Amino acid sequence: MKVYRLGFVVLLLASILPASAQIRETYHGLLTRQVNSPKLSGPQHLRDYVSVGKLRLSLKDAIRLTLENNSAIRIQEAQVENAKFSLLRAYRPFDPQLQNTTNVNRYSYPGVSQLQGTGTFNALTHANQVNYSQTFQTGTNLLIALNTTRYSTTSGFYFINPYYDSVLNLQFTQPLLRNRWRFENRAPVLIARKSLQQSSANFEAQVSDALLKAVSQYWAVVLARGNVDVTQKALEAAEATYQHDKRALELGALPPLDIYRSESEVASRRVQVIQAEYLVKQVENDLRLTIGVDQDTYVQALDLDLTERPEPEGELRAIDAGTAVQEALAKRPELHAAQHALENDDTSIRLAQNHLQPDLSLTGFYQSNGIGGDQFSLTTGQLISRGGLGTSFNQLFGFGFPGYGASLTLNLPIKNRAAQADLGTALVTRHSDLYSMQQWREQIGLEVSNAIHQLELAKLTLAAGKTALDLAQKSLAAEQRKSQLGAQPVFFLLDAQTKVAAAEASLLLAQINYQNAIAAVDHATGSLLQSYEVEISELTH
Repeated sequence: MKVYRLGFVVLLLASILPASAQIRETYHGLLTRQVNSPKLSGPQHLRDYVSVGKLRLSLKDAIRLTLENNSAIRIQEAQVENAKFSLLRAYRPFDPQLQNTTNVNRYSYPGVSQLQGTGTFNALTHANQVNYSQTFQTGTNLLIALNTTRYSTTSGFYFINPYYDSVLNLQFTQPLLRNRWRFENRAPVLIARKSLQQSSANFEAQVSDALLKAVSQYWAVVLARGNVDVTQKALEAAEATYQHDKRALELGALPPLDIYRSESEVASRRVQVIQAEYLVKQVENDLRLTIGVDQDTYVQALDLDLTERPEPEGELRAIDAGTAVQEALAKRPELHAAQHALENDDTSIRLAQNHLQPDLSLTGFYQSNGIGGDQFSLTTGQLISRGGLGTSFNQLFGFGFPGYGASLTLNLPIKNRAAQADLGTALVTRHSDLYSMQQWREQIGLEVSNAIHQLELAKLTLAAGKTALDLAQKSLAAEQRKSQLGAQPVFFLLDAQTKVAAAEASLLLAQINYQNAIAAVDHATGSLLQSYEVEISELTH
């Protein structure tokens, strides 16, 4: 019988403990070295790109530095770190508790009965209680309590004095309706884990937005520098025309009033060069901030050397609208985040329905007792046998003096409006999130359509820009020939120069727009990170 009872207890523990052994989220497993450090690590790999006194960057290099050094991305990443520890906090109901209580009491008072004897009655009590309690993911609550008491007295009516009383109590409580099994008790953990996945998906979307911004800023610098070259060439052409007209004026071949036209054009184009150079500084500062250049004082003083050329390489990209939309619906992290939110809604609804059920629980206990101490004869007062705490424990774990029982408790609320309100709130949240999912699908479809239209426009503009530049250059060559022969006023030559400069600027803008359109299509279809070989590390175990 003793072996059977002990075997029952071991079987009960074996059926419960594996539920917690499967937990893999831990504090040290979730804590990263960067978060644990009280200081920032500083800019990463900036000096690896320093060459010949300049910061030499391709577009992929700028992307890498943005990922490593952009402060906004690091702040957004902190949201994922918070979600990780919210998941760890969700395990709090299953954390075991160990409690130890020690009491020492001494009493003395004059005897008032024959049982106490004459004179002063003294009693000394030492009591120690150790409790271990834990709620498992099955909803089972286990309490193991070990009580040990040493009692000594001057009374002669105790045949064991001092005596050691030991009690081992094993108690379990299992909900049978509300919170009755693993899902109901693990629901907060499931919600926290899905919230972490949702936060990770949102972070991926934020990183994609940041990379699109970095790509745009990179090409903005290329465009601004190209415009400087275009305006500088236009200025040099205007200055050459001015010098030609000046010599013609000195030789008397040009009316005096005609010199002001070429001189005015030089001044106007010099203003354009100044404005273009200022714009370069402005867009360069934006790119520097994005890639974290300002975090290193040495690199901050260096000029940027961007190696990407705006001219498209190979065939222009063609996109099928239907395929692009399907790809976007499968890859966009915003949809993944919305899906995780819906899964959390379903979990919350099931949990709220669980809270509407009556609270029926089964409680059982098994108890073993042991007594030990020096045993005396009540008639002669002589010592019969010696004993102590060890004797008490031998009886305790011999399970010769057991106690056991069970109880069934039912709590039936007449009204449970708070639980009904929780269920209603969960249903409303799911209804709202369903519309959010639909809204994201519509928005993503629109973004893909707009990105494809932007790409097609950029391709058409690129072809037209090449044609316009070719015609403008031919027209300029004709006007230069006429001017050399003295057959045309200077106005037509200056106008032809302006048109060439405008055509060059338009072609450059068309090339940059094409590059940005490619990035916009990749962003809209959820492929931008893949295009630049960027992977978001797995944040859940």
